[in-house]
Amino acid sequence: MEYTPNDSRSTNKRKVVAVVGGGLVGALNACYFAKRGFAVEVFESREDIRQAKIVRGRSINLALSHRGRQALKQVGMEEKIVTKGIPMHARMIHSLNGTRSPIPYGKKGQYILSVDRTNLNKELLTAAEAYPNTKMNFGHKLLDWSFESGAMTFLRPDGSEEQIKVDLIVGCDGAFSAIRKQFLRQSRFNYSQTYIPHGYMELTMPPHNGDFAMEPNFLHIWPRNTFMMIALPNLDKTFTCTLFMPFEEFEKVTTEDQVIEFFQTYFPDAIPLIGVEALKRDYFRLPAQAMVSVKCSPYHMGDKCVIMGDAAHAVVPFYGQGMNAGFEDCLVFNEVMDQFNEDFSAVLKEYTRVRVPDDHAIADLAMYNYIEMRAHVNSKWFIFRKYVDNFLHFLMPKTIIPLYTMVTFSRIRYHEAVKLWHWQDKVINRGLSICGVMLVVGGTYLLLKHVPRNSSSIPQQLWTQAQTLKWF
Repeated sequence: MEYTPNDSRSTNKRKVVAVVGGGLVGALNACYFAKRGFAVEVFESREDIRQAKIVRGRSINLALSHRGRQALKQVGMEEKIVTKGIPMHARMIHSLNGTRSPIPYGKKGQYILSVDRTNLNKELLTAAEAYPNTKMNFGHKLLDWSFESGAMTFLRPDGSEEQIKVDLIVGCDGAFSAIRKQFLRQSRFNYSQTYIPHGYMELTMPPHNGDFAMEPNFLHIWPRNTFMMIALPNLDKTFTCTLFMPFEEFEKVTTEDQVIEFFQTYFPDAIPLIGVEALKRDYFRLPAQAMVSVKCSPYHMGDKCVIMGDAAHAVVPFYGQGMNAGFEDCLVFNEVMDQFNEDFSAVLKEYTRVRVPDDHAIADLAMYNYIEMRAHVNSKWFIFRKYVDNFLHFLMPKTIIPLYTMVTFSRIRYHEAVKLWHWQDKVINRGLSICGVMLVVGGTYLLLKHVPRNSSSIPQQLWTQAQTLKWF
């Protein structure tokens, strides 16, 4: 059947925007377009998660930071979401011997928020639906679409087909995007998909005596060099624990006894907190899940289609920026719309030009941060460098900015943050090398000054060098 927006949405000849995907980025995008006055049609292949008894999907935990908060703020949703999140001020590192040590994320007062994915999605859907110029279409599977005409065909829940013609198609339908498949048929479209050799498995740490089993305002990490476990707090006083590990290691653990033996070896302090029986049960509840990184370019096709969020740049979860980058997509697109007065032919090109290098940069940073989280945090040099970086940032806040601060607590463009990081790293390492040399030279001078001349405890070569330099 042919579909046209109802009369109330056709007044003033509103342009029609179809948002494909009712997840986090799709729901937020719907708010942005509706706020601008477009007639917004949201199409989601799943049922309405606000009505579903069981919501199936990815991890329930997300880390909301500055970029995501700024995107929510523009549509009046920041405060509502923040009040339902739990602040995490630092990483809490769990050593193998059971000791815990915090590594702050940034300056005092800087934190990331643990938020519930499903609740956030529900809140955004409700906010989008509150606009009178928005219509939600659940259970609608995309069958075909045209970037020339903006015509789209959907399979409805009752098995019938529905056609709609729109002015702009916005693909927010995830890493395995149906919208993006059409892009793949076009020439000069670059695309790469990489599955990392590590999978993830989620476990639940229940409350203890009605309260959190561990300190709630931290992101807990058990780094074990080639793999790790993390835990994020939830409002119901549970922690969601996520074990990241190579698939081959998951496959070695095949019995309940092996699960307990594995945890006794690598995460002994977590066993009484999760519970022996729960570990035996939950470890085999679902197989380890895969993680994929997607890069592509351009993000638009003609002047009628653009992709955002995971459809454009799925990233592995180790920088906590997947959702934040997707939300910032909406914000950047909105800023470009202001810049080009909603002229889609200009907006889409500029959005691709501006956004592609940033999303590619955060995809690479997310891969790098996995190594940092599971291995580098065990290094004394890493801890020392963190303190040096933070100290220099305190002294020169506009000149030296730690990478994590740039990514998580600012809107410095991702690719510019990477460039600054490399420059700073080179300068600081050079400075530390010079300081190291000065300390060695100074220490040697003091040693020679307080030891009898030509003492047999000092190598003769060192005395010769000191005389050459005319120290004495």
